Amino acid sequence: MATHKRDYYEILSVTRTASGEEIKKSYRKLALQYHPDRNPGDKKAEDSFKEAAEAYAVLSDPEKRAQYDQFGHSLGGRGFEGFEGFAENFSGFGDIFGDLFEDFFGGSSARGRGGVRPRRGADLQVTLEITLEDVLAGYETKIELSRRETCGECKGSRAEPGSKKTSCTDCGGRGEVRVSQGFFTLRRTCPRCRGEGERIEKPCHRCKGEGLVREKRSLKIKIPPGIDEASRLRLTGEGESGESGGPRGDLYVNVDIKSHSIFERRGNEIYCEMLIPFTLAVLGGEIPIPTLDGKESLKIPAGTPAGKVFQIKGKGLPALERPSVRGDELIRVDIEIPAKLSETERKLLQEFAKTRGEKVQTKKKGLFEQFKESL
Repeated sequence: MATHKRDYYEILSVTRTASGEEIKKSYRKLALQYHPDRNPGDKKAEDSFKEAAEAYAVLSDPEKRAQYDQFGHSLGGRGFEGFEGFAENFSGFGDIFGDLFEDFFGGSSARGRGGVRPRRGADLQVTLEITLEDVLAGYETKIELSRRETCGECKGSRAEPGSKKTSCTDCGGRGEVRVSQGFFTLRRTCPRCRGEGERIEKPCHRCKGEGLVREKRSLKIKIPPGIDEASRLRLTGEGESGESGGPRGDLYVNVDIKSHSIFERRGNEIYCEMLIPFTLAVLGGEIPIPTLDGKESLKIPAGTPAGKVFQIKGKGLPALERPSVRGDELIRVDIEIPAKLSETERKLLQEFAKTRGEKVQTKKKGLFEQFKESL
């Protein structure tokens, strides 16, 4: 009984109007996922790999794709020859396999003698801890970091100035070797000469043949006002030098904000809590309050309840996109009740309570008296 074949477009998860580049991209993803070398002994993965390969063999060929769109899997009587015809069906697809197996084996595919591709330098990262005051005003500092730089002695060639290079005996000067992987024969960057096709006769004495040396560098870092917690800044080209003329990496600056002794950050607003005397809460008045700019005066209306939140406009933090616009400061007040009163203070409060018709306990009652009153 014939096995039902899935639709090629469905296999590659593309639409029928997909471009050749979209088909190639989807196949590459599936090939990396299901390749037998990544899934040893997994028959299901192997079948998925072959299925995707067959779909790509047809849909990547404009003539076969047109036949498939018209006749389906029969291709008008010229159906896919089966996986035994794999090599024939895939002739001419060297580019995708070159890209694909770079991911399997690392590095870049060489393209003949001296064809090593430039390698981008490594990225670096540092962490800076700043305060809320720094978030308000912005922050500048200098940092010292150690990073790999192009060797000034050999200019990155890795060879001692004046020395010669010889043809690599492992790859015959081609910069690549052939490796058998199952039913594939793959081209791979020569591990001995790193794809250059040449061997260094005398390595550079300064960099030991690496082409890069580690040096200390001083950099100025500028943190903009309004930066968010756990932000990450990128300084393009401030990472390590690349190899063989490759571009520099980047430097990433991770920003941590210290906890403040008074304020809690809430977006662009700052929040704090204050205790005020109960007399101030009752009678009203003004008190000094802290802000990130210094002390300010806050008016407390008479009869302010505990838990009241006051909003001070424009005393919060700036917006990152618009540093001239600041959030607000929020102050929640609680009432401070004195734990001990002098005899004079007690009498005054008792008189105050009597004028308001409030019952005041003037003498501490024993447990028996309290029980009698409750009957």
